[in-house]
Amino acid sequence: MFTKEELMEIVAKRVENCTACPLYLTRTNVVVGEGNLDTRIVFVGEGPGEEEDKTGRPFVGRAGMLLTELLQETGFRREDVYICNVVKCRPPNNRTPTSEERLACKHFLLAQLEIINPDVIVALGATALSFFIEGKNVSITKVRGTPIDWLGGIKVVPTFHPSYLLRNRSKELRKTVLEDFKKAKSFIKEV
Repeated sequence: MFTKEELMEIVAKRVENCTACPLYLTRTNVVVGEGNLDTRIVFVGEGPGEEEDKTGRPFVGRAGMLLTELLQETGFRREDVYICNVVKCRPPNNRTPTSEERLACKHFLLAQLEIINPDVIVALGATALSFFIEGKNVSITKVRGTPIDWLGGIKVVPTFHPSYLLRNRSKELRKTVLEDFKKAKSFIKEV
């Protein structure tokens, strides 16, 4: 029987060796994810940016600093949650990952979520949301904050990506995302 850490290491090795889409050609590092494997909540973003590609860690640039602030304001410590992305390699110029790239990485994210088995997932932005609604074209603005049932009981709470908050600075928008984080927190089952 493998531990969660051993299973996640197997996933990480497979990501490191992946050549399923062209993103592997331009990556510096893969960005698998990090955090507490026993957490009840997972935050899923779109894909690594420039800082993440350099360090091999998710959400360490400006959007990551904002995410850490939002987590703290919601009563989480970054090390107590798990943070990852839909794709594990940086798309050139931080463009949105293509559907082919997302499909090539899909099994990695599914494996991570199966290992962690959270009560709730926060989908950060439209790309992350599309992963959980099987490509249906839905506006994040229209569905943010509305929980979605996924895979028999896991709640997915869509909200805006921290980079969107950086581009559209407003106290109201930040308050909206904090409300979404609090709603997600309310779905954590007491152990």
